Amino acid sequence: MHNRLTRSAARRRGEHVDALLDELSNLPRTIGTPITVAWNAEEDLLDLLATARTRPDREQVRDLLYRFYRRCTDTDLPELQRLATTVETWRPEILAFLHTGITNAGSEGTNRVIKTIARDAYGFRNPGNQRVRTRCATTRRARGHLDAR
Repeated sequence: MHNRLTRSAARRRGEHVDALLDELSNLPRTIGTPITVAWNAEEDLLDLLATARTRPDREQVRDLLYRFYRRCTDTDLPELQRLATTVETWRPEILAFLHTGITNAGSEGTNRVIKTIARDAYGFRNPGNQRVRTRCATTRRARGHLDAR
């Protein structure tokens, strides 16, 4: 069931979604209900993010956000309420992504590599070696962008 919950409903046939929801409803109420609510909130958020790069109008975005917020606030799950708070905090950035399709994923990935290499290089005798190792790991060739022939 875990694997089926990680796949989006948009990527499945309707009978598979119905079977999953039936299986969740057959679980004990204290287990099945929170999982179902969380899965539906995730689907609402995925519906919102699916409008990225399609230049959605304000009403469509408003309706999708309202549906997501409503589902999160109608439940007593603190995780969903925290998720709704996080989405509200990042709302301007999310709206910018939906309209432009521009993200900072590349710079975040490079920053992650730098931090990982810096952690691995911790303990080098001089900071210069640590900087050199970090710099080498983040070059385009090291990240596989250039053919090494």
